[in-house]
Amino acid sequence: MSGFEIRKTGGRIGAEVVGIDLSTGLSEAVFSQIHEAFLKYKVLFFRDQDISDADQLAFAGRFGPLTQKHPMMRTVAGSPQIIPVDGEEQRANHWHTDISFTHAPSLGTTLRSVVLPPYGGNTLVANAAAGYKDLPAELREIADRLWAVHTNHAEQPRLATKRGEEVRKAFLAQQFEAAHPVVRVHPESGEPSLFLGGFAQRLVGMELRDSRPLLDVLQSYVRRPENVARWTWRPGDVLIFDNRSTQHYAPNDYDDHKRILHRVSINGDVPVGLDGKSSYVIQEGA
Repeated sequence: MSGFEIRKTGGRIGAEVVGIDLSTGLSEAVFSQIHEAFLKYKVLFFRDQDISDADQLAFAGRFGPLTQKHPMMRTVAGSPQIIPVDGEEQRANHWHTDISFTHAPSLGTTLRSVVLPPYGGNTLVANAAAGYKDLPAELREIADRLWAVHTNHAEQPRLATKRGEEVRKAFLAQQFEAAHPVVRVHPESGEPSLFLGGFAQRLVGMELRDSRPLLDVLQSYVRRPENVARWTWRPGDVLIFDNRSTQHYAPNDYDDHKRILHRVSINGDVPVGLDGKSSYVIQEGA
């Protein structure tokens, strides 16, 4: 395959890959360029793809071993690696990094459009590395030393429907907590980023009430408009974002219309801070 293009969609984050057919096997040379763009732009978008679940699994699998099953969420029958992101069950309208409440959060996430609403339902992805760079030097010095406790019992939006409450109850049935460095070093690029989001509940060594103001200030740098890519879905769209240096948000702005995406995640590694220390588990299930 040749002649494809990688077009930036924003100054700080995002690129669209044009001229690639994800239903076919990508050569090592082509995948190498895509992987390089993935690290550089943090999120890649692919339009006009006619692919199956198997094709999506194959593409995601090029980046690393796939996550076998989410600890709490429903998966597609017969395909435990695929999560149907269904707007009738959940609407993740909060900034977060997937499963950051576990010891080794996912490396990356692919999403594929299945059913789309007539309006709304975009996906926002924020560059957490750019957020770190934006910090004033004095605030950066503080962030460099902080650790945060991430838990699935932190920010969890309510959908206020029967199915939504069932899914929320299942999500909260077990409690996961992990302590991660607030500034995470990317294992491939070496780039530091703010590893926060809605699952970051409190700072290690601090009470919740004292943690919240500082977490909110740091988080505000990640979600600055210039650090955010906003993708308007069309049929046949696929995207992949790097969970090690991004956060994402799915606005709940499509009323009662259906919205279903298929999600496949790639196994990640244990986060490491600027001091070389690794994340640790506080509680895992139960």
